[in-house]
Amino acid sequence: MPSFLTLLPAADWAALLLFFAAWTGYAHWARRRSLTQPSLLATTNRWRREWMLQSTWRDNRIVDAAVTQSLSASPAFFASTSILIIGALLAVLASTDRATKLMLELPFAARTTPLMFDFKVAVLVAIFVFAFFRFTWSLRQYSFGAILVGATPDTKRLEDDQTRQRLADRAGAVMGMAAETFNDGLRAYYLSFAVLAWFVSPWAFMAATAAVVLVLYRREFHSDVLGALRMDQ
Repeated sequence: MPSFLTLLPAADWAALLLFFAAWTGYAHWARRRSLTQPSLLATTNRWRREWMLQSTWRDNRIVDAAVTQSLSASPAFFASTSILIIGALLAVLASTDRATKLMLELPFAARTTPLMFDFKVAVLVAIFVFAFFRFTWSLRQYSFGAILVGATPDTKRLEDDQTRQRLADRAGAVMGMAAETFNDGLRAYYLSFAVLAWFVSPWAFMAATAAVVLVLYRREFHSDVLGALRMDQ
């Protein structure tokens, strides 16, 4: 155990701890904050529920199927991209000596050992593996939502509003979970840019982590598109 702790200097361990604390802490805080302050995800989830309610009034749900397919295209794209990035990072691990020499030639990069370099790349690999699993799970959830849309009875058979509300709540909840899972994957992509600053120095890593969390906060709670989505509320 002591040998593992000496793998990185104290400043690097502190930067890495701050990174994961900021990631998990912000995700938990944003979820709780959205209960009292409108967030981008919470607001779009209300529109998803409204979309599912409107679908119960349509005889032909081709539009709903097309929108569902369009939404599922984004996690599919990012899942495929994650595989490519993971492959590229593993290729970097296979040529650590050359990559380390290249880093030493950069005047602004921190001096590092091959083992430290491998560890930093491994952290990046772990982040994109996490993102891949979130994107693929989001893709599956969208397929579950598509099943619920397809299973909705014909509008003529839905005689009471209570049944419509129940169907809309269920389908909207599944679509909302798919969107939240996709948001987790995107958040991992954003934070991976902070890890890139780690190759410069642990202090740059800390600053980049704070900057990325600030960007995430502003986009989720104070973006122009959020104002547009809430314009009539």
